[in-house]
This record gives sequence, structure tokens and C-alpha cells, in this order.
Amino acid sequence: MTAVIDKPSVREPSRWAAPPRPVWEEEPSRAGVAGKGLVLTLACLGILFPLWIVVVTSLSSRKTIDQAGGLVMVPKGITFIAYKELLSGGQVTRATIISVLITLVGTLFSMAVSVLCAYGLSRTGSLGHRWILMVLLATMFFSAGLIPTYLLVQSLGLMDSYLALILPSAISVFNILVLRGFFMGISQELIDAARIDGAGDFRILWQIVMPLSRAVLAVITLFYAVGYWSAWFNASLYLNDQDMMPLQNVMIQLVQKREAPVGLGQAIRTGQLSGLAVQMAVMVVALLPVAVLSPFVQRHFKKGMLTGAVKG
Repeated sequence: MTAVIDKPSVREPSRWAAPPRPVWEEEPSRAGVAGKGLVLTLACLGILFPLWIVVVTSLSSRKTIDQAGGLVMVPKGITFIAYKELLSGGQVTRATIISVLITLVGTLFSMAVSVLCAYGLSRTGSLGHRWILMVLLATMFFSAGLIPTYLLVQSLGLMDSYLALILPSAISVFNILVLRGFFMGISQELIDAARIDGAGDFRILWQIVMPLSRAVLAVITLFYAVGYWSAWFNASLYLNDQDMMPLQNVMIQLVQKREAPVGLGQAIRTGQLSGLAVQMAVMVVALLPVAVLSPFVQRHFKKGMLTGAVKG
């Protein structure tokens, strides 16, 4: 007789069992969570600590800054004299107003042109949309250069004009592509239904497309606004009148060239103000609008940017 050897039974997986999840979907370990928290904490400290020093130094008196030997880390005797003198109607006040107006006008103009261009390119049946798109894409990789751009601005009579700070950098092809990708994701049936009801392209854009695109519009608006607010190179090229300089150029003159703003030189020389406190105060004034607006637009970044990028 032949002996029969029983083989060890192998338990088959139940067909009702959940399939194994990828590694990146597994629950993180405690060590991983602690490590991520530590890294994020160090990153936040690395960002906030320099800002803390700038703000504290701008609020410090000349005596406190002299005792610290420069930048102040621990506040002692908080004073707002630097901000009071900066915003009392001198060069910094005028430059701040100029920067605000350029940012508002430039952002509105850039958004109007970008939205109209992106909507036209998102409609596949529009006249010459493919060739126009190719031309726009080519400008992302090839440009005329600085000298031809300067000669063009000069030939158009835009020197010493605020239009020279807006028109040369009014359009970003990247922003147009993001808007186009988001617009193409809007249901075509919805647009066709509006056309059947007698709506034209401008009405469809204003009443249907733009309300559905608030997230991406908020993000692109922030991009343009930050670009105009932080721009300084065009002003240094095309403006010769110091009274027309925006805030960023005044800050460059103050920090790099050590030139006191008009109206504050006497106060610094007599010891009423510290030149370092004035420099830090100008930095705070320049950073404040971006720091205030960014949190309100932050929640739109994921929907506005990623959706437009994936579908574009």
C-alpha cells in the first residue's frame, strides 16, 4: 500500500477581503508623524524668525538698536516712530500710493486680456485658435531680449510713463494656459444650452464661465497682483523721475544704496531715527499686502491650479 502524505493546507484569500493598499496610502507610523511635525516646525521657524527680527527692529528705538549692535531679536521699548515718519507724507507715502495704483490698474488690465484670450483659445471652433496658441507657446521659449524691448518702449513714447510699468509685462502665457485649461473643463452642454437661449459669447463668459471659475480667477489675480507689487526692474529702466518711483525702487535705494528717503534724511542725521529701523519698516510696508492677501486665496490654490493644469 502506498502511504498518502497529506499536504499542508494553504488558506486561500477570501474574495471578500479588501485588496492591499499601496504604500503611500498606509497609515503613517508615530515616528513618521513626529518626524514630519519636526521638519515642518523647523521650516516654519526658518521662515518666521527672520520676519520676527525685521518687525522687531522696525519697532525699536535708536537706543535699543545701538545696544543690540544692529538687528534686534528681543523687543525693548516698542515705538512706532519709524512708521509714523514713513507715512507722514514723504517719498515713501507717495511711492506706496503709486505701487497700489499700478497694482490695481495693472491687475485689472492683465486679468481682462488673459480671460478673454483664454476663453477664445478654449473654444476649439474659434477662428485661428490653434495658430494663436502656437504663437503664444513660442513666446514662452523665445523672446526678443532686453535691448529690443527697451527700444520698443522708447519708440512708443512710454519713457517716464506709468504705462511702461504695465504694458511690457501685462500678459503671462503660463497664466493664460492655466485659465484655458480650466475653461475647457466646463461642461460644453451648459454652454450649448446658453447659446440655444440666445446668449452670446460675452454673456456666456460673464454669466456662466466666470462664476464657475472663481477659484482659478482668484489664484491668477493673486499672481498678477504680486507680480506688479514686487516689480522694480521696469521702473529702474523706464523711469528717470525719482518722484515717480514705486515702493520697491525706494526700498532698493534705501537698503542697497543707503540713500534715505526724501524727508527722513534730517531725522536720521540728528539721531531721531535709526537708519536700520527705517530700512526694516520699509520692508514691512512692502511685505504687508502680500502677507494679508495670501491666506484668503490659499484655499483656492489646489482647485484653481491643479485642476487647470491637469485638464489643460
